[in-house]
Amino acid sequence: MKLFVILSPLVLVMLAGCQTAAQHRSAVQNEEGDRVTVGKVQREIRVGMSSADVIQVLGSPNIVSSDDQRRESWIYDKVATDKAYSTSSGGISALILGVGAGVLGQLAPGVTNSAGASSTSQRTLTIIIKFDSNATVRDFAYHASKF
Repeated sequence: MKLFVILSPLVLVMLAGCQTAAQHRSAVQNEEGDRVTVGKVQREIRVGMSSADVIQVLGSPNIVSSDDQRRESWIYDKVATDKAYSTSSGGISALILGVGAGVLGQLAPGVTNSAGASSTSQRTLTIIIKFDSNATVRDFAYHASKF
């Protein structure tokens, strides 16, 4: 019983350190902030808003062009690559060495476990905003993909 009281907190601490690739990824991937997203375009961009308001919401465009009537079109072209690699390992080798080569050392000499995973994905978002001759939004469109 005394051995159980000593070993159980150590085993719990070792198991708490093991994480899956998804847990590692969520820890390093920041989904918050001022990212340009489809939701932001749907919520914020409206026909009739000024070009200054568009810049306040989306920032500066990547490409600016004009048509034959000198009306501007702004293109926001965003590409993001997400890479995650995770490796976890655990075991009770150190625990056994701490206890000594007694009964436990003979029962489980150096039990270890390790695993790893990686993933890569890409997101693209293209937003096209067309302005009228008064520099207000006359039309907008967007396309998003994730693969």
